[in-house]
Amino acid sequence: MLYNELLGLWNESVQAVDAKDWEGALAKLEQITEPTSRTHFNAALAHLALGQTDMALRSLDFTIAKDERLAVAFFQRAALMMQVDRLEEALSDCIWAQKHMRGNVVIDYRQLGLRYKLYSWQVLYNAAAVYSRMGQWEQAMDILLSATQERGQGRVGNIEVAFKSIERKEALNPLMVPEGLVFRPRKQEIEQLHQRDFLGKAKVISSMIPNDDFGGFEPLRQQKPGFYEPKTDGAQESRYMRVRVPYMARGPGQLTVPGGAMVFLFGEEDRDGMINVIHDGQRGLLPLSLLEPADVKKSRSRKNHLPSGIPLPPELKPPSRPPTQRSSAAPPRVSPSTETPPPSYNTATHAQSASGPPRYTANAASSQAGSPQGEEAGSVVVKVHFTYNIALSVPLYTPYHELKERIAEKVGHSASQLRLRHKQHGSRVLTPLPGEVEPGRSVQEVTEAGRVTLWCQREDALANRTILYQMVALYDYAAQGPEDLEFSEGDTIDILGEVNQEWLEGHCAGNIGIFPCCFAYRENNNIIQEF
Repeated sequence: MLYNELLGLWNESVQAVDAKDWEGALAKLEQITEPTSRTHFNAALAHLALGQTDMALRSLDFTIAKDERLAVAFFQRAALMMQVDRLEEALSDCIWAQKHMRGNVVIDYRQLGLRYKLYSWQVLYNAAAVYSRMGQWEQAMDILLSATQERGQGRVGNIEVAFKSIERKEALNPLMVPEGLVFRPRKQEIEQLHQRDFLGKAKVISSMIPNDDFGGFEPLRQQKPGFYEPKTDGAQESRYMRVRVPYMARGPGQLTVPGGAMVFLFGEEDRDGMINVIHDGQRGLLPLSLLEPADVKKSRSRKNHLPSGIPLPPELKPPSRPPTQRSSAAPPRVSPSTETPPPSYNTATHAQSASGPPRYTANAASSQAGSPQGEEAGSVVVKVHFTYNIALSVPLYTPYHELKERIAEKVGHSASQLRLRHKQHGSRVLTPLPGEVEPGRSVQEVTEAGRVTLWCQREDALANRTILYQMVALYDYAAQGPEDLEFSEGDTIDILGEVNQEWLEGHCAGNIGIFPCCFAYRENNNIIQEF
């Protein structure tokens, strides 16, 4: 059963209880297919009001089965047990009610919807009433004496009357929840049962369709090739009027319209015979006697006018390539003896094999030194990854120390503080350039297809530190503290030491710190270098 359906039936039963319609309240409660402890309690009170004690006890049994800690249910059932002389069970319910008071002086059930406060002295009073019906007057007196120690509204008068009854050995009448007090649903939930229009009704504020007063929702209209024009019914077409004779504005709010012009009626005729119209994007007043109905269909004929409406989107087919027109004149032929290869096919191409890809050789570079093309082919483009990326062109046989000085000049640091690395083919590890200070070692050794990609790092933090080996970052690692080393996936980390089995000390991008070893993997075990 849906919760809103339960709330609706529950609320209707409470309204019947307020009107003293106990049978109507029971009829609504019986329609609830999944009753709660509170609806069962309400049914017990309705049965009790009708004098159906057995049915009331049955409903209270269901209430306690649903909620075993509802003290007011035990309290109410104890009172009914005394009425049917089931004293042992009544005493047991009093004991359970006192236990579920959990040491509190009072329990206020208003938060659950019952406008009733159950006091601990009331539970003790009913226990004394049970003992009085059993004839155990001393036990009843002791229970009443303990009830005098409790606090609560109405305690003094009821306890004093009970003492006098016990002295006369008269049985006490039990206390119970007053008639008409039932569990009520929350007011906020009842208010939400009524449907609300939070969005409101759509209203046309501005439209290209004249007199468009459509409100609501409409499915998308199927588009057809050409132009889409809104459909107009007879009422809209009749609001297009034509001015029979020219009219000059004679007062505020009036329009000056030439004869034969078409206008659209925007409002209704007023007492002075004027009517609101729209002409040429302006709104104003015109005498209704000067207007006559216009034939909208003829004026909108596509034969004499350009298409109007909303154009459809262009088709998704790509444009076709225009046909190539060959010239009738044949190109001049060059004799084999005077034919020369194009500039890109120089002596460097003759060094390649018939089956392999072209390779650049030193002999080819030396043979091109005298030509502009040879000078351009004898240089390589060096891309350097630093804090920012830089690119420069250097000769092919530039020594490493000269390349390092040029890079240092570009980045604004001393060459002694920089360290150049590169990635070998098929590897992700950054390895230092071989022999940066050795003469005879040049860029040509690491050149591939006329390009070199290097990584440049400052080595201030690595002074007098030994790199044990290198690892490649598997994942991004964000520093959790000032001692952590932060890096990104794919970065090469210089391992400076092992903190323990799970943490390593490393260097990356000029920073030194510790990081979990599971965030990187070791690819090369032979890199050991001391600075």
